[in-house]
Amino acid sequence: MAKVAVVVRILPEDVSISMEQLVENIKQKLPEQYNLKAWDEEPIAFGLKALRILVTMPEETEGGTEPLEELISSIPGVSQVEVLMVHRVLE
Repeated sequence: MAKVAVVVRILPEDVSISMEQLVENIKQKLPEQYNLKAWDEEPIAFGLKALRILVTMPEETEGGTEPLEELISSIPGVSQVEVLMVHRVLE
């Protein structure tokens, strides 16, 4: 069964938000068939950093990446969510 690998950039509401805690909150909210595979921090400006995550999800997901974007946007401390890349992968 094929999956989709999605790279998402997440901007926090404030520089004081812990990226590690944000990652944990995302992991807890992800549905069972979604997997957070990797994450890193991307410096933006003036101490602000973006969080980049790599998530795999089922290819057949209705609405594409929109459910993932909405789920991440609903997490406290998240200001903006942007999909950077989507690739089909075999697992």
